[in-house]
Amino acid sequence: MTKRIAIPLLGNVLSEHFGHCQAFAYVDVDNNEITKITIMDPPEHQPGTFPKWVAANGATDVIAGGMGPMAVNLFNEAGVNVFVGAPVDSPTNLVNDFLAEKLVLNANYCDHHGEGDHHGHGHQH
Repeated sequence: MTKRIAIPLLGNVLSEHFGHCQAFAYVDVDNNEITKITIMDPPEHQPGTFPKWVAANGATDVIAGGMGPMAVNLFNEAGVNVFVGAPVDSPTNLVNDFLAEKLVLNANYCDHHGEGDHHGHGHQH
């Protein structure tokens, strides 16, 4: 299975604030192996710009720290899976943990308290 996982960066590690990142790492994964990492500078930040740009660059998933509900909804509308509350770490470590199902997500934008589908489909808070 092929995935393209986008990670917002500040320096060489995950940016805790999605909208304040300097660049995005696009990590291409094939059969649970990282095949390529591409770093891209995003367009000028305005509300709604980053999710549309990330989706347009072929992302299937986004691993982020904090993210507002508008960005989450835009990703969901574009069919991109969003995982928030990830720790500050390198894209390689984050994606390897994600693929091994060991990625610890500390924050959530929803009120769900269980496992399963918690990708924030249409929740308003």
